Amino acid sequence: MVRRSPFSTTPERECQVTRRATRRSARLAAAALRAGRPSANDAFDRLLPLELRAVSDQYWTPLPIVRLVAAWLREAKVRTVVDIGSGAGKFCVAGALLTRCRFIGLEQRGSLVAAARELAGTFEVDDRVTFVTGDCGATTTPVGDAYYLFNPFGEYSISSVRFAEPGVAFTRETYRADVAAVTELLSRAPLGTLVITYNGFGGRVPRDYEQIDAGLGVRGNLRLWRK
Repeated sequence: MVRRSPFSTTPERECQVTRRATRRSARLAAAALRAGRPSANDAFDRLLPLELRAVSDQYWTPLPIVRLVAAWLREAKVRTVVDIGSGAGKFCVAGALLTRCRFIGLEQRGSLVAAARELAGTFEVDDRVTFVTGDCGATTTPVGDAYYLFNPFGEYSISSVRFAEPGVAFTRETYRADVAAVTELLSRAPLGTLVITYNGFGGRVPRDYEQIDAGLGVRGNLRLWRK
């Protein structure tokens, strides 16, 4: 009979240890986010897959921006937020850690939706955060009290297989169609709807929206609009 060392591990044991370490890291990142510590952004990003972590500074919302948006959402007593072009889910997950809102992310790339769902599970906010695969032109966009738009229709040029998916193309035609679809969505939204734009979305917010706040002293162009 082969005796197993009391210090030896099994694959199942290793997985359990890894899960516990990941949950502990998530709790520490969430605490840093809520406290507004500068270390929060890096701690949060370390819980993303490596290839998504590498482009976080360029493509996913920085946590100082999420904190300011969360303050706006709490003040306005928003219940549901729709993030159009939700990517790896960073904004939705961090927003859920800072508010009691329900977040719905709409993203074209299935691989990013899968990563976002895993991130929501890691931070244990998947009861209030969901992600949908699709785009505004071909999918029924979820309805929210507020919509978040972080320049979602720019043509991505990332050297990662996770961003290259069959059937998902960023051309001038799809760009124009997506911008038009969002403009139409905002035009049909009921009075009182909030829109948060971060570095725009490629089009103009409809004229019946009034800018009611702006992110002063933060990186980028952050604006809050109300219909």
